[in-house]
Amino acid sequence: MDQARRQLMIALDLPSGEDAEKFLTHWQGEEKPWIKVGYQLFYATGPRWIYERKQEGYSIFLDLKLHDIPNTVAKAVESISKLDVDFLTLHAMGGSEMIKHARESAEKCASSSECRTRLLAVTQLTSTHEEMLHDEIGINGSMEQAVLRSAKLAHQAGADGVICSGQEARAIKDATEPFFLAVTPGIRPVGASVNDQKRVVTPTAAIQAGADHLVVGRAITHALDPLKAYHQILQEIIDARGNHR
Repeated sequence: MDQARRQLMIALDLPSGEDAEKFLTHWQGEEKPWIKVGYQLFYATGPRWIYERKQEGYSIFLDLKLHDIPNTVAKAVESISKLDVDFLTLHAMGGSEMIKHARESAEKCASSSECRTRLLAVTQLTSTHEEMLHDEIGINGSMEQAVLRSAKLAHQAGADGVICSGQEARAIKDATEPFFLAVTPGIRPVGASVNDQKRVVTPTAAIQAGADHLVVGRAITHALDPLKAYHQILQEIIDARGNHR
């Protein structure tokens, strides 16, 4: 169960700190879950809210998808490192120099190598499909080729892992190394709506594909009983890992 808890992250795509804190009361008396904070909640609450949750014992994945010139991103990582968040995202399409500067900044600001903020590169958003990739973004080749290209660049530049669809996790591991993290959003339990996601997988499929962490939002946050939904997905992770051995 402990390993499954470390693998499952709840996406707190909620409009305010008050809403997020009310939601987290479902875990009173329980071990605190991993939480992912994205644009909406971060912009509503600011860095202080993130720091306070970290001090309360939550592991935090801050999903800000940094993408700018190398020096600007390095300075952003320097500021974010003060919040002691566990994971931080940046766009692989920012290039190798941006990622290298971000890694150097994270290492410089860490009190030790064990507590350094881990950097995750976004390859392609799970809402992107091949028609968009070709006609709107201007990248040729298949989705898998585009994702692998970004993943290999990020790995070589010093990122700790990537954000990827469960459909791509195994290929990314094969193209980089087993310990290069594959963090997978777009997770939908069987029967759940896919909403605006295009490349979705079930928790079982993601684990069997080699994903290290699963990010689940609406299937938990919009559930009638969020804690029950959370535990059901934990059990699915445990079963998938058992069957995958």
